[in-house]
Amino acid sequence: MFRSHLRVEPSERLTEPPKLSGLFAPGRPAFGPETLHTSNYSLVLLIQLSLLSFDLFVNSFSELLRAEPAVQLVLFIIQDIAILFNLIIILLMLFNTYVFRVGLVAILLERFRALLILSALYLTFSIILHSWLMNLRWLNINRFIWTDGLQVLFVFQRVASVLYYYLYKRTSEYLGDPRLYEDSPWLRELFARVRQ
Repeated sequence: MFRSHLRVEPSERLTEPPKLSGLFAPGRPAFGPETLHTSNYSLVLLIQLSLLSFDLFVNSFSELLRAEPAVQLVLFIIQDIAILFNLIIILLMLFNTYVFRVGLVAILLERFRALLILSALYLTFSIILHSWLMNLRWLNINRFIWTDGLQVLFVFQRVASVLYYYLYKRTSEYLGDPRLYEDSPWLRELFARVRQ
């Protein structure tokens, strides 16, 4: 379906990225600040920041609800789903860049590797911590239970959360760069360097 929109001359294949015509032409981007500048891009950014804010809220105040394990369980489930949604949104934004469409996936992975790895690590730490907390406290709501392993995992999860918030916000703002959604000299230079 999309191959009909790509027209690559044989001489251009080895020297520069393909030029997209029709629907995906540089003059008419499919996604990015040019098309999402006013409402859609702001909406995506608002959703991302709202999910991050909810995550921060649950990390900050979930211990106050240890007397209500059912409420705490629901908050933990929603928090884990929010982390997963944020990861999906970032991946969709990466897949819609011009850099991805011309096949320079390695450049995107190089630039955003830290966030992708940290997101997976943070989600794993969160799920393990939430499961462990619920397992220990579900029937003992009146006791304050903290094992040594639970404390270590709690610290790792909280440190990972701070790094995750920073990298996620930085990546969200970086993905607003118009150069990622159009053919540009820096992209041609990178493409030439990759081909050598």
